[in-house]
Amino acid sequence: MNSAQSKPRLYGLVIDNGLSISPYVWRIRYALAHKGLLCETVSLGFTEIARTFGGRFKTVPVIEHGDAMLAESWDIAEHLDQAFPGHPPLFAGPAEHAMVRLTDAWFSAEIMRKMFLLYVLDIHNAIRPEDRAYFRRTREERLKGRTLEQAAADRESRLPALRDALAPMRAHLSRFPYLGGAAPNYADYIALGAFLWVAGVSTLPPLAHDDTLRAWIDRGFDLYGGLGRDPRMHALFE
Repeated sequence: MNSAQSKPRLYGLVIDNGLSISPYVWRIRYALAHKGLLCETVSLGFTEIARTFGGRFKTVPVIEHGDAMLAESWDIAEHLDQAFPGHPPLFAGPAEHAMVRLTDAWFSAEIMRKMFLLYVLDIHNAIRPEDRAYFRRTREERLKGRTLEQAAADRESRLPALRDALAPMRAHLSRFPYLGGAAPNYADYIALGAFLWVAGVSTLPPLAHDDTLRAWIDRGFDLYGGLGRDPRMHALFE
């Protein structure tokens, strides 16, 4: 069977209740659905990742497809377009690819960094008990000596900064149903993945009840047969 005929296998990250929470895995789940591709899924906890791949990869997503095994969500997305040219493209051309790269850089710096600081303790508390010591050690290293509890302290006072940072998305979505315009593209999947990450663990809704992002989030979660819908998810709106 050639690679275009074989079914990809996607390795993802789950928490204690079985929910998939990695925002980067969610990007690829949406990318696969966008292209109409079925895949096998393998769910791993944090401490299983390095063991599963013999230390080759320490994070997910990882996709296995034919003779290829790839990590990093961008490499996987680009591989899917190259390996399955007969399916709907994730990127219509180089210009769209470049603009989505810019969206990703902005979203990672301005939105996901704030989300991490708001929800890092919630993530710790939601993951598998056997993964918590590893998570605490590695994330507190990233926090440069602050504990998870210190990072999450007074987080309610920092919610307005996250909400204000989302203003460019609100402005764009006041004109278009999706970040990609009339139809969703990989920029939508980047942002939806982050909100699904938060919804998997949050004990503090990130958005006000009347936030105009609600319509886009609802459309996005309903895509591909309700890919983003799960009764175990926490509320994103107050």
